[in-house]
Amino acid sequence: MKRRTFAVGFAVMTTALAAGPASSQNKYDVGANDKEIKIGHINPYSGPASAYGTIGKSISAWFDKVNAEGGINGRRIKFISLDDGYSPPKTVEQARKLVEQEEVLTVFNPLGTPPNSAIHKYMNQRKVPQLFVATGATKWGDPKNFPWTMGWQPNYQSEAKIYAEHILETAPNAKIAVLYQNDDYGKDYLKGFEDGLGAKAKTMIVSKQSYEVTDPTIDSQMNSLKASGADTFFNITTPKFAAQAIKKAAEIGWKPNHYLNQVSASVGSVLTPAGLANSVGVISTQYFKDPTDPQWLTDPAMNEWREFMKKYYPTGDLNDAFNVYGPLVAQTLIQVLKQAGNDLTRANVMKQAASLDMTLPLLLPGVNVKTSADDFYPIEREQLVRFDGKAWVRFGKIYGR
Repeated sequence: MKRRTFAVGFAVMTTALAAGPASSQNKYDVGANDKEIKIGHINPYSGPASAYGTIGKSISAWFDKVNAEGGINGRRIKFISLDDGYSPPKTVEQARKLVEQEEVLTVFNPLGTPPNSAIHKYMNQRKVPQLFVATGATKWGDPKNFPWTMGWQPNYQSEAKIYAEHILETAPNAKIAVLYQNDDYGKDYLKGFEDGLGAKAKTMIVSKQSYEVTDPTIDSQMNSLKASGADTFFNITTPKFAAQAIKKAAEIGWKPNHYLNQVSASVGSVLTPAGLANSVGVISTQYFKDPTDPQWLTDPAMNEWREFMKKYYPTGDLNDAFNVYGPLVAQTLIQVLKQAGNDLTRANVMKQAASLDMTLPLLLPGVNVKTSADDFYPIEREQLVRFDGKAWVRFGKIYGR
C-alpha cells in the first residue's frame, strides 16, 4: 500500500514535477524503454574509501522505494552498482562494463575524484552522461569541454575558500598546517585554500604534508605537522584518514584550530571512530541536514527519512550523513528523469540536468539545486558548522550564490 503522506513530504518543489511526460511520442537511447530505465553506478564498496559504500546502498534503497511506488512515469529503475575499490584502473573497467555490456542510460554518481578523472574523457567520447558525480572537484563544471559530465555537491575550491575566509577573519596571524591526499582531490582543495588566503598563503602556511591513498596510516605526517608549530590545521582527507588524523592529534597532544573538509564530516563514519571527545571543536561545512543534529529531531523531512531508512535500508546507520546524501542525489536524478518524460535519450537527460531549479526538504534552509546550460554546479551554497561533542552546530552566514 502506498504511503502518500511519506511521498508528499519528499516531493520536489518545482512545477516541472507535475508536468508529466514531455511528449506523447516515446524516444529512447539504449538503457531505457517503455518499462525500464537502466542506471549505472560505481562506488568503493571495498578498499581505502569503503566508508562511502553506504552511499551506494542508500541510493539503491531509495530507488527500491521509488519502484515500490510505481517508478518514474510508469517505468521501473534498474540500478546496477559496481565496486571499484577506489582504484582508477578498476573504475575504467567498471565504466566500460556499464556502458558497453550493460548498456545503461547514464553512469550516475560515480564516486571519487581520481576514479572519475580516469573515465572523464571516455564518458564524453561515448556521449554517455557522467551525471552528478560524487566528488566536488572543480573540473566537473566544464560544460564547454566536457558536456556529458556534471557535478552535484559544492565544489572543493569554493569550500576551501570558505575556511580561508574564516581564518583570515578570526585568526589573521594563524600558522597553518595542511594534510592532503596526494591526488586531484587533495590538490583541488589545496588550490582553493591557497587562493582564498591570497598573498598571505606563503607566510601563513608553515607546513604541508601529503599522503597516498594506499598508506596504512598518516602518523608520521601528523607528527611533522605538530612539530611545525602550527596552531591551525586544514585536514583534507577521505574518511579513513580523517578519523586517523583526529585521533592522532589527540594522542600527541596537538590542539590546533581544526578545519575538516566536508566530504569526511560524517559523525557516524569519521567522528565516532576518531572519538567524539577528540572531535570537539572541529569545523567543517554543511549543505544538507545532519541526522545527528538535535534541531532536526522533529523535522518532518528527517522523520520521513528515518521511516525510509527503517523500511528500505534497516541495516544503515541513522547517524551517518552519507545515508542522507544518497537519497538526496537520487532525488535529483529522479527529477531529471521526470522532466525528461518520454524522451529518454542521453542528450535529453543532460538537457534536463542542465535545467534544474528546485529545493529538496533534506537540504539546509537556503540551499537549493539550480543549473543551466553554462552552470554545471547544482549546489553552490553551504554553511560553517562546529562539532560540540554530540552534533554539528551551524554558525555564521550561508556562503555561495
